[in-house]
Amino acid sequence: MFTGIIESLGIVKKITKKTNSILLNVESDISNDLKVNQSLSHNGVCLTIINVIKNSHEVILVDETIKKSIFKSISIGDIINLERSLLINSRLDGHIVQGHVDEMINCIEILENKDDWVFTFQFSKENKKLIVEKGSVTINGVSLTCYNVRENQFSVSIIPHTFKKTNFQLMNMGYNYNIEYDILGKYINKLISKDSIK
Repeated sequence: MFTGIIESLGIVKKITKKTNSILLNVESDISNDLKVNQSLSHNGVCLTIINVIKNSHEVILVDETIKKSIFKSISIGDIINLERSLLINSRLDGHIVQGHVDEMINCIEILENKDDWVFTFQFSKENKKLIVEKGSVTINGVSLTCYNVRENQFSVSIIPHTFKKTNFQLMNMGYNYNIEYDILGKYINKLISKDSIK
């Protein structure tokens, strides 16, 4: 369980592709504090630490994760948003994030204003029931509020602090990014759908 408040940036140092999985070695300033079997969010994907080496850690991505996320096109040198799992006694500054990516969304516009950056994304129409005006989404592991919600588009504003501390500073139009829709919205949508069948 996570909150969507990014703690550190990691850099991909090594990629080992196997038949149905990918082994990643990621270097970061929190790697030495990690332990084997801990959960760590990588660009919004919950992955289990399998090894800790000097200043870096290793994780495995399974087939389902590779298919659903931008990790299918990961490269050495890529910068990744990292967040350790939520402590029960800490504040929930973002929102409840599971680290289970729902799909990849495409960045279709980036506007730089005086005080923020506005990113507009396009998502699949089948998930339009999971996004509401001023609702929460997680993009590459970052907890954000969406607005200007349309049929299959929405925008988010990125303040300078978030821009500098996350890989939003490296995002470009025309590229795909990970999204996790709000778990509360997903449950409510499922309950409503079941009730409507009766």
